[in-house]
Amino acid sequence: MTKVLIITGDAGESLEVMYPYQRLLEEGYEVDIAAPSAKYVQTVVHDFVPGFDTYTEKPGYLVKANKAFKDVNPEEYAAIVIPGGRAPEYIRNDPDVQRIVKYFFNKDAPVAELCHAPLILGSAGLLKGRKTAAYPALKSDVEIAGGTFIDEGAVVDRNIVSARAWPDHPSWMREFMKILKTKYPP
Repeated sequence: MTKVLIITGDAGESLEVMYPYQRLLEEGYEVDIAAPSAKYVQTVVHDFVPGFDTYTEKPGYLVKANKAFKDVNPEEYAAIVIPGGRAPEYIRNDPDVQRIVKYFFNKDAPVAELCHAPLILGSAGLLKGRKTAAYPALKSDVEIAGGTFIDEGAVVDRNIVSARAWPDHPSWMREFMKILKTKYPP
């Protein structure tokens, strides 16, 4: 069975972790979730409330991360999914996270990323010359890292499919599944 890796941590956005996880299982892929340690991570719900200048945050689901970053052998996986939320703010500094994401870029393997995930890619030096969507407040982060920010729901740049946040899930996963199924059928 073809395996896909999801990387996250505490404060990963609930829908951005669970939707791709369940969608990939539905298609017949095996999915591992990795975090700083193998444990239940506390996800969060980011919602968009009229009158707020940014999203609000509430506690989300506990999600089982069955692998620690240090134990991930990226060669076992066909693709990677990088959800947003606040987790990317701190996991981007983990040397194993950088090792993992660089592997998928070096192999030109399918990468699905959204919301705050470009913080990880920028920290790893992987956005130079690439187009990506992101949560709009990250426009300058993307540009400082050498990328081009695109404010759309499903941006495809070779092996990367990106989106702004969970409201873009249908178009984001539709494009990612096209690339993944073409390269690695379940």
